[in-house]
Amino acid sequence: MLTTVTRPAKQAETTNKWIVVDAEGAVVGRLATFIAMRLRGKHRPDFTPHADVGDYVVVINADKVAFTGRKLSNKIYYHHTGHPGGIKERTAGKILSGKHPERVLEKAVQRMLPKESPLARHQLAKLRVYAGGAHPHEAQSPEIVDFKSRNPKNSRIG
Repeated sequence: MLTTVTRPAKQAETTNKWIVVDAEGAVVGRLATFIAMRLRGKHRPDFTPHADVGDYVVVINADKVAFTGRKLSNKIYYHHTGHPGGIKERTAGKILSGKHPERVLEKAVQRMLPKESPLARHQLAKLRVYAGGAHPHEAQSPEIVDFKSRNPKNSRIG
């Protein structure tokens, strides 16, 4: 009987690709799970939980993401100022129409990665989210991934 030995992947031995995802009309939760999988490297056959083997992900048109149902007005994001009674809340619609609409997608991806670890911070640093359609990463020759055509539920016309 012939057995093969499987070695865990090392970060220095892996090559990370760059991918571009257009978020226009994409459902936030479905897009965030796809991005988190690519950042962690779970799509690769040599995935190792303790090593950062994922890809760099560039997201464009993050200000045009879609929510299903009434989440645009009912989904509430909370943060605390650090002072007594300093809890603040904002709806998803206000954030998307505000100054930094890309934060909705960044927070969704961050909450799908491992919690509060150096590995999660390193993986999240490989995410680049832009509100507009342009990005400054053409020199890395990124591969364009058509996320919305993978499943009809991935996009909403709205």
